[in-house]
Amino acid sequence: MNYTINNLPDRVQKPRDSGITMVMDKGLSLREVENFIEVAGVYTDMVKLGWATSYVTPNLDQKLKLYKEAGIPVYFGGTLFEAMIVRGQFDDYRRLLDKYNLAYAEVSDGSIEITHQEKCRYITELAKQVTVISEVGSKDVQKIFAPYKWIQLMKAEIEAGSWKVIAEARESGNVGIYRDSGEVRQGLVDEILTQIPEQSIIWEAPQKPQQVWFIKLVGANVSLGNIAPNDVIPLETLRLGIRSDTFDHFL
Repeated sequence: MNYTINNLPDRVQKPRDSGITMVMDKGLSLREVENFIEVAGVYTDMVKLGWATSYVTPNLDQKLKLYKEAGIPVYFGGTLFEAMIVRGQFDDYRRLLDKYNLAYAEVSDGSIEITHQEKCRYITELAKQVTVISEVGSKDVQKIFAPYKWIQLMKAEIEAGSWKVIAEARESGNVGIYRDSGEVRQGLVDEILTQIPEQSIIWEAPQKPQQVWFIKLVGANVSLGNIAPNDVIPLETLRLGIRSDTFDHFL
């Protein structure tokens, strides 16, 4: 930090198991990645190349190299996994992870229909190769799971080998754990936290009010995902209580 402010919340230091900031890269250029790393790399724990953008991203090798040199793990979005699974390309997907020397993979079923038992088998298989992050919840706004179902799915995926489970919200923040207005489904979150350890969950929270809500609920070291590159430093100030939205919360 550039100077001292007393009595701020303690932030877990990198590499972190909690307090994670996962950033969504939806198509940054190499120059934009360099600028992002210069400004916000120190506060970023991992980067997701959103959905299947890695398929069409120019200079993918160079982009991954930039993140690697900055010490920021990268993984491909879960929709890529789904796109290959539905086409019978699981082995191709595994080879893809090796080709790009990725240490993480996301397993999701937000756009395809597979049994949860089958999803857990994919998690177990991939966990032998990489660190697995699995996503719970549908991208379909019409599919609303009861709290007990979220808990059941999360528990099973952690037992199958997931390092973290992601609570689905999409990059827009209006499905899954949120209503279509972006408002948090508070009862759902409270119920989940009675059964699933907070350290095991990454809450997708692309909107500032969502970030504020989770910081006030869990604390400065809540793990948040789908953060826009330009929002990383603003989020860090929210975590530390040096922005008006959380200012009084940490005094």
